[in-house]
Amino acid sequence: MNKSLSWENNVRKVIPYTPGEQPKNPDKIKLNTNENPYPPSPKVLDALKKFDYEALKLYPDTNSTVLVNELAEYYNIKPEQIFVGVGSDDVISMAFLTFFNSDKPVLFPDITYSFYDVWADVYRIPYVTKPLTDDFRINPDDYKIPNGGIIFPNPNAPTGVEENIDMIEDIIKSNPASIVMIDEAYVDFGAKSCLPLIEKYDNLLVIQTFSKSRSMAGIRIGYAMGNPELIKYMNDVKFSINSYTMNSITQVCGAEAVKDVEYFKETTAKIIDTREYAKENLRMMGFSFQDSMSNFIFATHNKYKACDIFEDLKKRNIFVRYFNKPRIDNYLRITVGTPKEMDRLFSALEDIFDSYEENKS
Repeated sequence: MNKSLSWENNVRKVIPYTPGEQPKNPDKIKLNTNENPYPPSPKVLDALKKFDYEALKLYPDTNSTVLVNELAEYYNIKPEQIFVGVGSDDVISMAFLTFFNSDKPVLFPDITYSFYDVWADVYRIPYVTKPLTDDFRINPDDYKIPNGGIIFPNPNAPTGVEENIDMIEDIIKSNPASIVMIDEAYVDFGAKSCLPLIEKYDNLLVIQTFSKSRSMAGIRIGYAMGNPELIKYMNDVKFSINSYTMNSITQVCGAEAVKDVEYFKETTAKIIDTREYAKENLRMMGFSFQDSMSNFIFATHNKYKACDIFEDLKKRNIFVRYFNKPRIDNYLRITVGTPKEMDRLFSALEDIFDSYEENKS
């Protein structure tokens, strides 16, 4: 077939986001995509069993009322302060499209969630990255310049570092003409949320997800919280693209997950305990890292290269995340799994390091 190149001149070309590897090996230890190692709430499974599948012939509720109402009750805010989407990626993408329409650049850190620059490129949004300090912290003065919007995760991904709420408020207060988005995907693992600030600042959007702390990465629920006007603007854009983004099963399952507060607290506490246990073991094995308030640890070894450790763990069917990027190419991001999974990781690391020493001699 003859190929004409003329149509390619009008193609929107971008470098896509690269997700973590999804290995199919049955005996794998998967510590590379920050999923929760525990199953969803039993209430979610009950909801699936009881769901009236005849309802699938009908369109879902465009407003996701059952889910939004449960979230509103849980967070003690109004339903009109909540926007829901198909995972926090969908929510952030919609927020970029809705709010980042200035000729001025959007600001976000140089070490951050690597989807931000992809969305900016897709939507033709100018952006500038601001370097984190050597200890992976934000310099608030970097965000007190003319801009078209601000976004950053707290705790940070991929470093796990939590920023001080007072510092974040200073950034929000210093940018009354810009929308400031705080991506709190990992906030439930011991960090402090900026959510109370939405009552004080009308330019703040707080974004969270069911993928991590609620063990529902496979069902895709994310949500944003802010003043009702922000949420209305996001819904206006959403309903201009696709009114029926969240299916009926997802809405019901999400609502049941929110109701089960006891299970939520139990599983997040388990992960926090395992994380602290993992920190101790990794330090003893020669790793160093900034304190993490997420469900992962971003670590570098004082003796061995991260890329080598990454490859040798993979040979043992243990998967962690390696980023071949400037400033972080000697770090591994290690998701906190079950205690049993972490012990298997530690055992593998000991074997790997022993082999490195043997090869030296």
